[in-house]
Amino acid sequence: MNRLPRHEQILKLVRASGFMPIEELARLLDVTPQTIRRDINTLSEENLLRRFHGGAALGPSVENEEYATRKVKNQAEKTRIAKLVAEHVPDDCSLFMSIGTTIEAVARELIINHQHLRVITNNLNIATIITRRPDFEVIITGGVVRSKDGGLTGMAPVDMIEQFKVDYVIMGANGIDNDGTLLDYDYREVRATKAMMNNARQRFLVVDSSKFGRNAMMKVCHIGEMNALFTDDEPPAELMPHLNENSVRLFVVEGQPAPVRG
Repeated sequence: MNRLPRHEQILKLVRASGFMPIEELARLLDVTPQTIRRDINTLSEENLLRRFHGGAALGPSVENEEYATRKVKNQAEKTRIAKLVAEHVPDDCSLFMSIGTTIEAVARELIINHQHLRVITNNLNIATIITRRPDFEVIITGGVVRSKDGGLTGMAPVDMIEQFKVDYVIMGANGIDNDGTLLDYDYREVRATKAMMNNARQRFLVVDSSKFGRNAMMKVCHIGEMNALFTDDEPPAELMPHLNENSVRLFVVEGQPAPVRG
């Protein structure tokens, strides 16, 4: 998703102050208040900002969008990202796959051309997709089923995950702060994700660009702990030093891996 440079400026200003009046944004960005209102509406639809009378604040940090909304949102971008990820997953390997609609898109791509994968997941939707291939093995963690998205939560998934050491973890994030912090809404899901990270040799972060700058209340880890980031647009400039300093490989849809600058 390619945002206007003005949208990025609005997000940066709102993040810096917590709330920005429309008139002040219009003055700083040298556009009309009507333009700013349209921009805020667009960013609000992406769940990045909240509209208030006379201004805008950060998007909600306590609850994610409904699964049905997330499933169709940025669908084309997620599919392209998933194809790119699949190119970097070899046959005959083992994977953790976490909860999320982008991760589900990766699962759909993996069943097309890959062979003999072994997948451990805390996501019933991913398990259903993977079982379409008789030569794939899928292991479902225990846990409490989250009816809204098929996620398995609680301590049971963590206990199950801790028994494995796999080649890759394919994981997402609900938001990525410009300081490099990966964010989530559910602390129970965070525990499972961290367990996957700790027991995988390679960590692939898979997110569409709407997650950059998005707000959520739970810290997962720092983006510098990833081995690779797969997305559909260049990350914000503030994130690039965190990628470069930690040698995180960046793969952007329809492009070559961005060079790591040290």
